[in-house]
Amino acid sequence: MNLAPYIDHTNLKPEAAAEDIKKLCEEALRCGFASVCVNSSRAALAAELLKGSSVAVCAVVGFPLGAASSAAKAFEAKKAAEDGASEIDMVINIGFIKDGTDEEAAKDIRAVVDAAPGCIVKVIIETCLLTKEEKIRACHAAMAAGAHFVKTSTGFSTAGATEEDVRLMRETVGTAMKVKAAGGIRDADFAARLIMAGADRIGASKSVEICEAGSSCL
Repeated sequence: MNLAPYIDHTNLKPEAAAEDIKKLCEEALRCGFASVCVNSSRAALAAELLKGSSVAVCAVVGFPLGAASSAAKAFEAKKAAEDGASEIDMVINIGFIKDGTDEEAAKDIRAVVDAAPGCIVKVIIETCLLTKEEKIRACHAAMAAGAHFVKTSTGFSTAGATEEDVRLMRETVGTAMKVKAAGGIRDADFAARLIMAGADRIGASKSVEICEAGSSCL
């Protein structure tokens, strides 16, 4: 299975230097990954390095907590889009879901969707912090807000992607949205199982190793 087209090649470390982003982009070009996923301050650099290629630039917004104001998230998304990002991975306001104020969670997502109208918006619902019912409600909020993907995890919380969560998200959103699995994906077998469970994208920092094991990045 050629895993490369499913992968968002990721470096979200706070200490990532320009040289690290350059390496990330070079690997993405060599392997044919779907995108590179970077902090929003690195979107312009990644866009310059990937200009003219098929590799997209994905910037994270409200990362990793999701607790910033909607206005702050919208500003960050708008700036990232202006800098060349065509995909935005935003973190849902988890507290709103815990409060039961799903309409506020949807408004928060809609602010980002509206701020970056040309971008694919993926909503990180941080499944490890939610109950099954809350995961379903978070997916519904993302759908109501006009986002394009729901995503399992930031990779910075207590746990990452699971096949069970991917299946639940796929069942919840059906064909209305796509599903991205991220967090703790370190080998080709797990990545393939997540795709079989319903994931359309895989977020990983070990992407080259994953693809080498799957013979799709040589």
